[in-house]
Amino acid sequence: MNRRNILWSAVSALGAALGASSAKAATDASASNKLKVVYHLSDAEKVNFVLGNIQNHIDGVGGPEHVTIALVIHGPALKAFHATQTNPDISKRIGEFSKDGIELAACGNTMKAQNVTLRDLLPGFVNAEKGGVVRLAELQSQGYLYLRP
Repeated sequence: MNRRNILWSAVSALGAALGASSAKAATDASASNKLKVVYHLSDAEKVNFVLGNIQNHIDGVGGPEHVTIALVIHGPALKAFHATQTNPDISKRIGEFSKDGIELAACGNTMKAQNVTLRDLLPGFVNAEKGGVVRLAELQSQGYLYLRP
């Protein structure tokens, strides 16, 4: 081989190595940059709207594996998730969200005020013992984007 071919081969090999490295870095960055979102729900009249927003969000990003979602509920909206008072559509949605790994946090203060425990709520809920607003702040400090539809 002449010098020109040797130089061209070396430059091509270096370009291929850098290209592969850049592609791997982009893939690693996108995996670590998985969007984290917390939805805030306190208004009873917005329950179905917010649940619909969450489903649209999951569908819009291509499935629950592409986003980390938490739902923090306090105030009057929590009554919609009492197991004895909920409608079948809400129960079904919450079951699916729970299977998808969505954190469903019920405000501990609201639970006390409504005289309910986790056993009284739909399956999948966790107790935000310090309060719903505290849980919202904790999640935001962990990089979650805040949405209050």
